[in-house]
Amino acid sequence: MQTRKKTGSSHRQPKAAPVEVQEVQVEMNVEMNDETLLGRPVRDSQSEMAELVLPNDANPLGALLGGRLMHWIDLAGAMAVHRHARSYAVTASVDHIDFLVPVRVGDLVILRSSVNRVFHTSAEVGVKVFVENYIADTAQHVASAYLTFVAIDREGNRLQIAPVVPETDEQRRRYDDAGRRRESRRSEVDRRRKAKK
Repeated sequence: MQTRKKTGSSHRQPKAAPVEVQEVQVEMNVEMNDETLLGRPVRDSQSEMAELVLPNDANPLGALLGGRLMHWIDLAGAMAVHRHARSYAVTASVDHIDFLVPVRVGDLVILRSSVNRVFHTSAEVGVKVFVENYIADTAQHVASAYLTFVAIDREGNRLQIAPVVPETDEQRRRYDDAGRRRESRRSEVDRRRKAKK
């Protein structure tokens, strides 16, 4: 784990030179500051957390509770968006989650997260979960999830989030996929509104 010397600034220092954004449209009731207008690379948001599965995390059969895993996914996603937005953020939505393999008491769960794309005051974060059996020296993919967070200040006002700058082919693919998922979510919201009428 890396340690950093604390500086006079309350913000984490960027790891890469910021990228300027040419044009920004501001919605009503959105707080802005000059720093949020500079793009930040995906790597600045990348986070990892590890959890050892204990008996109180499991069902009577010794398997990890799905709700506990969803809680850890939410925490891992929040870490990534906090690092990127440098503000408070709240969970707005979680996409579909499939549990691919069981996780047992004594297993080590590894959660990796990063910001995929920013949409003005919201951001999509991807979280990938692995189970590691350190005795058998094996690792398996357990689940993946996409979460949307909204940046807010202490009063609950939305804050503009700095754009994310994908640097690798994989990051660019996730960036593009996030745009498609957003359109799909919007279509579903519109469909539900029409169904209520």
